[in-house]
Amino acid sequence: MKGFIFDLDGVIVDTARYHYLAWKHLADQLGIPFTEADNERFKGVSRRRCLEILLEMGGLQVPGEQFEAWLLEKNEDYLSYISKMDASEILPEVPRVLEFLRERDVPMALGSASKNARPILEKVGLASYFRTVVDGNEVVKAKPDPQVFLMAADRLGVAPAECVVFEDAQAGIAAANAAGMYSIGIGDAAVLGEADRVFRDFTEIRPGFMEHLLQLEIKTS
Repeated sequence: MKGFIFDLDGVIVDTARYHYLAWKHLADQLGIPFTEADNERFKGVSRRRCLEILLEMGGLQVPGEQFEAWLLEKNEDYLSYISKMDASEILPEVPRVLEFLRERDVPMALGSASKNARPILEKVGLASYFRTVVDGNEVVKAKPDPQVFLMAADRLGVAPAECVVFEDAQAGIAAANAAGMYSIGIGDAAVLGEADRVFRDFTEIRPGFMEHLLQLEIKTS
C-alpha cells in the first residue's frame, strides 16, 4: 500500500505570500532589508528558525522575552491574512489529484511546519481528504530533518519506503529523501533538483503519472 504526504504552503495553497508579508512587516519595523528572494530561505522552515535567520540578517541579538514577543507579533499578522482564506486559495488542479487518490482509497497525510495547517485546511474545504495532519504543533525537529514525514507515515500505517511526498521547498525535499521516500518537487526544477521528479505545478501531473506512482517500487528501506 502506498501513502501520499503533502506539504501545505506552496503545494496545497499559496500562503507563502502571506508569510512573506508578515515577515516583511516585522523586518521593516526592525530596519532589516527583506526581499522575496530572502523569503525563499524561510520556506519549509519553522517560525522560530525563521526569526533566528531574520535576526542574523540584521546582526541583532535580543532577550528571550523580546524574541517570543516578535514570534507572536508575526503570527498574529499572518493570521490576519489567512482569516480571509477560502477555496479560491487552493492551487490549480490540487483537488483533482486529491480526488483521484481518495477514489482509490489511498491514505493521505499533510506534513507541514505550519502551526496553522488545520485551520487553513478547514477554511479552504480540504480537511476531509487527509487521514492525519502532522504540523508544527507536534514536530520537534524542523525540515530538513525527516521527523514530520516519518510521523505521517507511521500514522498512516505505511512504510516510509512506500510513501510519496509532494514538496515545494529544498528543505522539504531533503527531508523526504532522508526519510527514504519518493520526493516530488512542485516548483522550479533549478531549486528542487534533488527531488526524484519535479513539476511546475499540479496542472502538469496527469492521471497516467499518478497511476504510475501507485504501481511504483519506490525505494528500498
